[in-house]
Amino acid sequence: MASNQVDLVIGGMTCASCAARVEKKLNRMGGVTATVNYATEKARVSYTGEVSVPDLIATVEATGYTAQEPARADPEPEQVDHELRSLRQRLLTSVVLAVPVIAMAMIPALQFDNWQWLSLTLAAPVVTYAGWPFHKAALTNARHGAATMDTLISVGTSAAFLWSLWALFFGTAGTPGMTHPFELTIARGDGAGNIYLEAAAGVTAFILAGRYFEARSKRKAGAALRALLELGAKDVTVLSPDGGERIVPVAELKVGDRFLVRPGEKIATDGTVVEGSSAVDASMLTGESVPVEVSEGDPVTGATVNAGGRLVVEAVRVGADTQLARMARLVEDAQNGKAAAQRLADRISAVFVPVVIALALGTLGFWLGNGAGLTAAFTAAVAVLIIACPCALGLATPTALLVGTGRGAQLGILIKGPEVLESTRKVDTVVLDKTGTVTTGRMALLAVHSVTDESEVLRLAGALEHASEHPVARAVAAGAMDKLGSLPTPEDFANVPGLGVQGVVDGHAVLVGREQLLADWALELPQELKQAKSEAEAAGRTAIAVAWDGEARAVLEVADAVKESSPEAIERLRALGLTPILLTGDNRTVAESVAAQVGIAAEDVFAEVLPQDKAAVVKRLQSEGRSVAMVGDGVNDAAALAQADLGLAMGTGSDAAIEAGDLTLVRGDLRAAADAIRLARRTLGTIRSNLFWAFAYNIAALPLAAAGLLNPMIAGAAMAFSSVFVVANSLRLRTFRPLG
Repeated sequence: MASNQVDLVIGGMTCASCAARVEKKLNRMGGVTATVNYATEKARVSYTGEVSVPDLIATVEATGYTAQEPARADPEPEQVDHELRSLRQRLLTSVVLAVPVIAMAMIPALQFDNWQWLSLTLAAPVVTYAGWPFHKAALTNARHGAATMDTLISVGTSAAFLWSLWALFFGTAGTPGMTHPFELTIARGDGAGNIYLEAAAGVTAFILAGRYFEARSKRKAGAALRALLELGAKDVTVLSPDGGERIVPVAELKVGDRFLVRPGEKIATDGTVVEGSSAVDASMLTGESVPVEVSEGDPVTGATVNAGGRLVVEAVRVGADTQLARMARLVEDAQNGKAAAQRLADRISAVFVPVVIALALGTLGFWLGNGAGLTAAFTAAVAVLIIACPCALGLATPTALLVGTGRGAQLGILIKGPEVLESTRKVDTVVLDKTGTVTTGRMALLAVHSVTDESEVLRLAGALEHASEHPVARAVAAGAMDKLGSLPTPEDFANVPGLGVQGVVDGHAVLVGREQLLADWALELPQELKQAKSEAEAAGRTAIAVAWDGEARAVLEVADAVKESSPEAIERLRALGLTPILLTGDNRTVAESVAAQVGIAAEDVFAEVLPQDKAAVVKRLQSEGRSVAMVGDGVNDAAALAQADLGLAMGTGSDAAIEAGDLTLVRGDLRAAADAIRLARRTLGTIRSNLFWAFAYNIAALPLAAAGLLNPMIAGAAMAFSSVFVVANSLRLRTFRPLG
């Protein structure tokens, strides 16, 4: 049965236990599998059978929350801005009014006659108006037979406030001249003369401050994804067949349309240059600061910037199929996921609130039973209610994922999900496909051995090869063009099948090709050039002889060139504790030559491996007890990428490879593989430290509160700090920098 998937924007969640409740309710529906993320406020739902999206929304609403499809929901920045404005207003109100209440309670010198009534006047708006979101959420959950973090806050602050009202109106606390000292621990007395207005107002203010800074931090954490989504051009100049121009929204662009990109404009979508040449700045997508030169026939990517000349581009991918859209989708998918450790934290959060309420009641009974008095028992119970905070547990993974994946997207590193992070920690071996990964994947002119002027060799040989379509000929022509800038036009050009080319260039009869081609013209390479040819072939390179005017004059070396960054990349991978292995279908001579250039030992080379056998090599290494990462870019690498414990796909490669990989490296620089593993490991480390401190906080704080060693107001401040700490710790990932 076909499975459908939908993302829902969930409203009304205020803590991790809220997300756990919604997730539990959705998963109870037949044919439904849901993951609810508290930090992103989204539910990723897969459903089959008779279930429909309205059914899913109805289930969420029946749980006490709201749900909308993203297309119908308010834009995310608007939602966050509205939330921030509301929180800021309530926070400012609570701070202005709570500060004097706390000051009067803490400093006996400020306790003038009837000060307690001023405290009540100031505290009442804090508990009722500023704290209304907590009370509203607690009431909503109560109607559905549930309890969340808001329940603890509402019950704790309401209990402190109502106790104070009783003491003021029916006890002795309202007596003129009443004073009481501030205590860090629980008060011990009969309770009739004790008020807790500073706790009620202070806890509300502290928790609102925590929620406000948490919301601001979440907005910062999601900024990278929003920036990514906003990178694309908004309008595009489409060219008509008759040469006319019209400006249309990018959404109206179709595959095959030709559009104009002027200097300084963004390229509207992925396409191929059909006219013009320029330098393209792709730094916003790849993190690579050096502009890339493009000309006719070269591919370009949407959202990159035309830094030079006028370009005409033919659209190849539009809408959701573009690289930018796929990047954004990968980042959002990763941010919606959960690591194994977070799932454990979610299960704990789901039962945490009922356990805390039971613990608070137990604390109350314990202190009453030990004769400490109602005031001491009440204070300890309220402190237990207030300090318990599953929010930090719920924020531990998603905030780190938000920041880590967002930062990765800015650097051209796409992490598919939290389970990928777990894999990076274990990996000890990295298998590297040769062609297109370690090497450029294109033939290039690497060396010229000449008995005459090198420029003349390149001018004559390059001109003749420029007329040929053979990959080796194109490499020679491109190398000559790079050195000289322009080439003459040959005459009487002829291709000699299997041997090379011949023709006349500037009056010179030129031969370029195999040594046999020269022999057919009774020409022989001098000993110096024979030696150069032998050495080139021993290194796995193609040697091309060049002769003109009846004399052999040069040997050219052509091969798939090693990327300049590959040796440094191999060194960085070793520094991460990984053993690099080269995997290729080329012969062993070529493979070992490339391996030697980048610093891989000959025994770590797998050569002459058929495409269908690459996955088998990965399996073999895994059977030896290794945890294997695979880096590749071709269709023939897809199976190996999927088989590996961690697949890193070069974004310059095939769609099949990118789909099979766990990490996608948008730029074709192998050094990005080391940066990707570093970022993934650092993100995982941040998640683990977040979870450790969140657990440690609760394990340490709850016994202190139950033992009567924490004033409820101090407990509230500590609870708010724990969530802020987790988010702030995650935001440190924004400072991650690539090496070099």
